[in-house]
Amino acid sequence: MPFARLARHAALLTSGALLLTGCGSGSSGTTADKGAVTLDNCGQAVRVDTPPRRAVSLNQGTTEIMLALGLADRMAGTATWTDPVMKGLERENAKVERISDNNPSFERVLDAEPDFVAASFVSTLGKGGVATREQFEKLGVPTYVSPSDCAGKDNSGDGDGARQRPLTLDTVYGEVRDLAEVFGVEERGEKLVTSLKKRVETATSGVDASDVTLLYWFANSESPYMAGCCGAPGAITRTLGAQNVFDDTHDEWPQINWETVADRDPDVLVIGDLTRRSQTAESAAKKIEFLESDPVTRNMSAVRHRRYVLLSGQAMNPTIRTVEGVEQVAAGLRESGLTG
Repeated sequence: MPFARLARHAALLTSGALLLTGCGSGSSGTTADKGAVTLDNCGQAVRVDTPPRRAVSLNQGTTEIMLALGLADRMAGTATWTDPVMKGLERENAKVERISDNNPSFERVLDAEPDFVAASFVSTLGKGGVATREQFEKLGVPTYVSPSDCAGKDNSGDGDGARQRPLTLDTVYGEVRDLAEVFGVEERGEKLVTSLKKRVETATSGVDASDVTLLYWFANSESPYMAGCCGAPGAITRTLGAQNVFDDTHDEWPQINWETVADRDPDVLVIGDLTRRSQTAESAAKKIEFLESDPVTRNMSAVRHRRYVLLSGQAMNPTIRTVEGVEQVAAGLRESGLTG
C-alpha cells in the first residue's frame, strides 16, 4: 500500500483512540474505566475505549453474532461467506456492505475505515490471512478472534489445527457475551445466550442416541474433510450423547480416505450443504450423488438406508449456528428411528 494512503488510514483510525495492548490468554472481559472494555482474547489483551461504530467482521460466524445482537447499524462491512445468512437475519444483513465473499485484502478492509475488526478463525488474522492482528494494532484498530478457534486448540501446524480439549457450547456463549460487552449491549447478549440454551434443551429433550454413530463430512470428494473428535461437530455429538466414528483423532478436519470411512460404517452421515464453490462436492446434492455412485461408499449402511442429515457449513463451525446443528441432527435422529 502506498505510504501516503497508509498514513491517511492511520490518522483516521487512531483518532478514535482505540488501542490494542498487552498479552494474555482465554477470553474473559473486564471494564477498565467508564466506557472502556478490556478482553483477554486468544493470547492478547484487547482494549476498546468506546463501543465500535464501524466494525468489520471478516467471517460469517462473527457477522451473524453481531447481527443477532442488533448491531447492523454499527457495522461497516462483512466478508467470507460459506452459506446464506442465518434465517431471521436477512433484513439486518442487507443493511451491511459485503466487502468480499471470501478473504478481502488488507487495503479493502482499511477502505471501510474500521474501528474494530472481528474474525472467527485465527488464520484469518494470521500470516497468509487478511492481515495479522499486529498490522491492525499498529493502526490503532482492536481485533477479536473467536475463542472457539483458540481455546484448547493448537493452530501452529498445517491444516485446520488440532484440539487438546473438546470444544463446548459454553465457549460459543462466551463469544456472544464478549461481543455484547464490546458494543455495550450486555442485556442483548444475555437474552441471546438464554435463547440459545433453551433451543438446545428443547432439541435434546428425550433423545437417547448412546448407541448411534455419526460421521460429519464437510467438503471434497477426492480427499474428504471429516470431523475429528473435538470441534463443533464433537460438541453437537456430545450434546446428543451419540458417538463420532472419528473421535480418535484430535485434528479439526482431517482428510480421510473413503476406504477408512467405509470401514467405520457410521449409522448416520451428517453432510455439509455449502453454497461456496472452492472444493469438490460442496452441496449436499453433490455429496449424496457421490456417495450413492462410488463403489467404496454405496454399500455403507447409512448410504443404503439414506440416513442423511444436512447441515449448513456454519452449523459445522463453532458459531451460534452450532445450536442449529444440534437441532437438525436431533431431528434427523428422531426421523431415522435410531433414538429413544
